Amino acid sequence: MLGPYRDLLRDPRVLTPFALAVVARLPFAMVPLGLVVLIEEIRGQYASAGLVTGAFALATAVGTPVWATLLDRAGQPRVVAPTALASSAFLVALTLLAVRGAPDPVLVAMAALVGLTFPPMNPAMRVAWSAVLPEPERRESAWAMDAAAVETIFVAGPLALTALLAGPPALPLLATAGLMAFGGLGYARTYAARTSRAAPAGGASRGRSPLRSPGVVLAVATAAGVAIGFGHFDVGLTATAERVFASTGMLGVLFAFVAGGSAAGGLVYGARRWAGEARLRLPLTIAAYGAGTGLVALLIAATGQPPLLVLLPLLTLTGLTIAPSLIIQQALVDTYTAEDRRSEAQGWLSTGITAGNAVGMAIAGPLIDGSGPAAAFGGGAVALLLATLIAVAAQRWWRAPVAAGPVPQAVRDGT
Repeated sequence: MLGPYRDLLRDPRVLTPFALAVVARLPFAMVPLGLVVLIEEIRGQYASAGLVTGAFALATAVGTPVWATLLDRAGQPRVVAPTALASSAFLVALTLLAVRGAPDPVLVAMAALVGLTFPPMNPAMRVAWSAVLPEPERRESAWAMDAAAVETIFVAGPLALTALLAGPPALPLLATAGLMAFGGLGYARTYAARTSRAAPAGGASRGRSPLRSPGVVLAVATAAGVAIGFGHFDVGLTATAERVFASTGMLGVLFAFVAGGSAAGGLVYGARRWAGEARLRLPLTIAAYGAGTGLVALLIAATGQPPLLVLLPLLTLTGLTIAPSLIIQQALVDTYTAEDRRSEAQGWLSTGITAGNAVGMAIAGPLIDGSGPAAAFGGGAVALLLATLIAVAAQRWWRAPVAAGPVPQAVRDGT
């Protein structure tokens, strides 16, 4: 099963940008969680933490499609390096202001600046594989490996953050800023970044906007609904560690089992060639994630402090379908987008995910303050049910590709 991935990682054109992109994307998992932990420690409530984190996530949702469009027009190095430096600088300023007791409006404004300048690594990597891997099968394996890596980031990020909690309060987010700058600058210098195709020059005609494609819009809407469930789930895990188990050290363990399951699911899914169309599996993967989230809510509500021998396997099983869902959503977006606007389209997908995550976190905070962690998981299950219904309703628009280029093999064979 791991053979295709070993082959890819032996190629320095793949290994170097992949490793640096992982480093640059660690902050995507660390910043929201780090803000929740830091501000809850300072303010003593999740509502303020959710407000600041939501401002970061919503601003990221606004900035990502803009930067992704520039990736297509100006090339990756001219976008990734400046945004990585700017966002890391704003994150340092936000952290120091929070530690010094700045009021919520100031922290919200700084969090928005961090998000607006956040480097568009996910769209960049998605398109970079096309530059260095012209062979369809290798490129599709790279997409699956990248999706699994994103989930692994949500293991490594919380674990690294948890380890840094032993130091001064500012240390976790300051280290996160350093990772963002190092990874972003390093990636911008790689062959993959430098050779990724930009949009046609000299006034040549470009493909139509991704937002004019119902297939893309519905994929983004589905992703946003799933991400609302993510937001509930992430804040629910944080509150479970702190309020149910009374241990911030437990936070990394809980995230590790969820994201570990997701990474495993992504690798298995990407290594196989599945019968039938991938679009038909999307409602099933989302529904499975929602069912697991609902079971976590019921377990915590019924027991107060669930036994780890039950909770941890349940979290792993819940995570198994997260990465496959992401792989399918990315492939659908590519299918319904002109080739020279795929960075932009993937940027809109990232925006849907980020905005949905922000909404989920903002709702989950008050739910936890009022009713405890189980309420956050329950809210996430409801959001995932709604996302499943969107994915079912969208099937009629996902039956045939638009005339935007050949259908990726990933969609034809389900990887």
